Amino acid sequence: MSIILRRVQFFIVTLWAAVTLNFILPRMMPGDPASAMMARYKGHLNPSALKALTVAFGLHTNENIFQQYLDYLNDMVHGRFGLSVSYFPDTVTHVVFTALPWTLALAGITTFVSFILGTFIGMIVAWRRGGLVDGLMTPLFVILSALPYFWLGLICIYVFAITLGWFPLGFGYNESSNIALSWSFVNQVIHHAALPAFTIIVTSIGGWILTMRNNMIGTLNEDYVKMARAKGLSPLRIMTLYAGRNAILPNLTGFAMSLGFVVSGLLLTEIVFTYPGVGYLFLQAVGNEDFPLMQALFLFVTIAVLVAILIADVANALLDPRTRTGQ
Repeated sequence: MSIILRRVQFFIVTLWAAVTLNFILPRMMPGDPASAMMARYKGHLNPSALKALTVAFGLHTNENIFQQYLDYLNDMVHGRFGLSVSYFPDTVTHVVFTALPWTLALAGITTFVSFILGTFIGMIVAWRRGGLVDGLMTPLFVILSALPYFWLGLICIYVFAITLGWFPLGFGYNESSNIALSWSFVNQVIHHAALPAFTIIVTSIGGWILTMRNNMIGTLNEDYVKMARAKGLSPLRIMTLYAGRNAILPNLTGFAMSLGFVVSGLLLTEIVFTYPGVGYLFLQAVGNEDFPLMQALFLFVTIAVLVAILIADVANALLDPRTRTGQ
């Protein structure tokens, strides 16, 4: 219990530091959202509208910095991040939560699938190390893990979308369709997500396989595994409950961090496939100098990564008794 409390304390302090930096950094940059909006619509907005935009974006310039910080914390707790410059007059919260489900559905599911498949395959490859499967699969996945997302994505678009016409070129659904909870729309989403999902799984599964294989080989040489074999336990039980359970522990932190970065989206993949996720939203926010949107996105990603690491630490403490005893 003490190690979990220490991890929670570390999480709280780190979260406070991240939130504070997220408050300070935009205020150190030149300009502000209201000025960016005026520059974007130069010649179409009356200069007297600058004060109204300043109020609309929540820029309380007449308050001292400490009061602004307290207002910022209060707005953050209540989910108020101001108005988006890119999607004005829509709120930042609405814009983010419009793109977030697309990223969670694509990146979240593919990350989970690649981790499960990679861990299972790596376990089997290590159990049969030195054989034909190990000799063929290990070099293959070394090559696959080195392939960039966007390069394989461009190849898939050219082969399966342009040449064969089996899949659409991009986006999350047919642009002529309306978002609705129906089987036809779900089929569209799956059809459009097939190529991005295939690209992510193929290029990420190799890392999980190689990491699990190396961890498993080291674990198979431990004395408790040799004792399990001497006791005559079944190979499946030894592979999963003895060797696999301990070999997977180092992977949990990496998997948790991967889940945390899922919130940030897969920028290059979403750009290549014009997928309406958080990564593509990041690109639009930077290109349009949408500071409120960038600030909210950075904060969401930071919180997601910290929560994922906290969950991984708690999982390690529950699965590995050595972390609870401090040994």
